[in-house]
Amino acid sequence: LILGMGLPTTANYIVVSSLLAPVVVTLGQQNGLIVPLIAVHLFVFYFGIMADVTPPVGLASFAAAAVSKGDPIKTGITAFYYSLRTAALPFLFIFNTDLLLIDVDFAHGVLIFIVATIAMLIFAAATQVWFLVKSRWYESVLLLLVAFTLFRPGFWMDMVHDPYRGTPPAQLAQTMGEVEAESTLRLRILGEDAVGKPRKFTLLVAVPDGANGEERLANLGLSLYEQDGKTLIDNVAFGSPAATMGLEFDQEILTVKAPTDRWRKEWMWIPGFLLFGMIVWLQRRRSKAG
Repeated sequence: LILGMGLPTTANYIVVSSLLAPVVVTLGQQNGLIVPLIAVHLFVFYFGIMADVTPPVGLASFAAAAVSKGDPIKTGITAFYYSLRTAALPFLFIFNTDLLLIDVDFAHGVLIFIVATIAMLIFAAATQVWFLVKSRWYESVLLLLVAFTLFRPGFWMDMVHDPYRGTPPAQLAQTMGEVEAESTLRLRILGEDAVGKPRKFTLLVAVPDGANGEERLANLGLSLYEQDGKTLIDNVAFGSPAATMGLEFDQEILTVKAPTDRWRKEWMWIPGFLLFGMIVWLQRRRSKAG
């Protein structure tokens, strides 16, 4: 928001993408969140654009105030309130990359866009405190809950069933042999940064082809060894996928998580729509009584 103040769109993107996108990627890795680069760029760009309606330097708000002869700061505050939907959207890019059509087929993409549009309208109704009639406070809270469920059904599904199962780091080769090729493992790594300070980060590792786990590990470009109960990287082949991911000699593998079979997260849309139906019923009954 601060970096985007007073900048045109192109300059805005250049500034926020060059200064903030690498920070968001690194911060996500350190906290176990792997974010696609396109999602990060959209995240920082949206917040840079939000500066156009955010006081004290909101160029779009000031232009609107000049047309309406209104107070610039009050116009900016009102515009920011109306733009809360835009403030929520970047977080959806981070936590639900299906909205960016990453690994999504055509039919699924159409369904996601329809549900996301409905969720955005529900979010707008909650923030405006009006749906079919003026909403009561608990109805606005429930509408926000419905919008969140439709936007990010995986949040609730992860509580019901963890998408990953933990395996001992020493059994990495065995784990790679058990999963299907091209599936992904989550590795938590302990290493050092450029100045020698310890740092932890998470990597998504695509499992390469191979007849067994040992061959897949070799195709990945990794060799490991055990020391004092720790699983350490012994060697990383030059130019290998492991080297491209940033794995280096003597880093420690803390945890290994393999994907599990579970219900699709979209099943959580059903209770979300049922709750939405209850709100519609309550407001329709109140509108008829009025």
